[in-house]
Amino acid sequence: MADRKPPSIICWKWPFDPSQNPKNPNNHCSSFDGNPPWLFRSLQTLGSLALGLLNPPSPTPPSKPPPSPPHQPKMRPRRLSSEEQGEAEQRALAAALAAKDKEATVIEFYSPKCRLCGSLADAVAEVEKRNSGWLSVVLADAENELWLPELIHYDIKYVPCFVLLDKHGSALARTGLPASRLHVLAGLHHLIKMKQPQRYKGRTTP
Repeated sequence: MADRKPPSIICWKWPFDPSQNPKNPNNHCSSFDGNPPWLFRSLQTLGSLALGLLNPPSPTPPSKPPPSPPHQPKMRPRRLSSEEQGEAEQRALAAALAAKDKEATVIEFYSPKCRLCGSLADAVAEVEKRNSGWLSVVLADAENELWLPELIHYDIKYVPCFVLLDKHGSALARTGLPASRLHVLAGLHHLIKMKQPQRYKGRTTP
C-alpha cells in the first residue's frame, strides 16, 4: 500500500483552474461557489477604498436658476389731444364755480410755449395750497380754441394773465401786462388779497 500524502495545509485551488475536478473525493478544498476567497475579498475592499480616496466623486454642479422673464417696458401715459385738454380744463372751471365752500376762483391763462408761464407753476401751486380752504385755481390754455369765448369776454391779450372771479363767476380783476416773473406774482398776490378772508391773511406769498 502506497504511502498517502498528507493533505496540504494551504489550498491552492483557483476558481479559474480548468484542471480542477470537483468530483475528486481526495480534494479537501471546498468547491468554488462563485465568490472570490475571503482574502481576495478583503484586498478588493481595500482597493475600492483607496480608489475612492484617489478619485473622489465630482460635486454635482448647482442647478441654474430659471431664466427671468423678459423686461416689459413701462407704457407712457397717452398725451391728451388739444380738444381733450381744453374739455378737462373747462370741467375743472365748472367744478370750481359749483363748489359751495369756495369763495373765489382764479383762472390762469397760459400758453404751453410760454417760458414765463412754465416758471410760475410751482409758485402758483403753493399759493393754491395755502389758500385751498376758500380759493380754486384753474388753468386755461389761451391757444386752445375752446377757450375763445372766455378770451374775448375777459379781453385776454397776453399771457400769463390771471383773472379773479367771485363765487358767482363774475370777473373782479385781472393782472396787468407781465414784465417779469416777480411782477406777475405781485399782481397775483394783489388779486388774492381782494377776496382773501381774514383768517387766511399772510398765506398768499409762497
